[in-house]
Amino acid sequence: MIEVFKTNVREASASIILVQKLLEHYPKSRISFDLEDCDRILRIEQKDVCPKKVSSVLAELGYFCEVLED
Repeated sequence: MIEVFKTNVREASASIILVQKLLEHYPKSRISFDLEDCDRILRIEQKDVCPKKVSSVLAELGYFCEVLED
């Protein structure tokens, strides 16, 4: 399953830190950012992703995310 989020992350350096933090919670997942997209997409490929947990991890570091609806 792939969960897709809209974020306000702009810098590649921040995305690297956020991926590392998210991997602490989802160690067997594939996580990536697409900062070129207008929604600055965060993708997490994992069986059970909790959007509230992802949002709180980003919020702890001063960033926003929400599930991107189709």
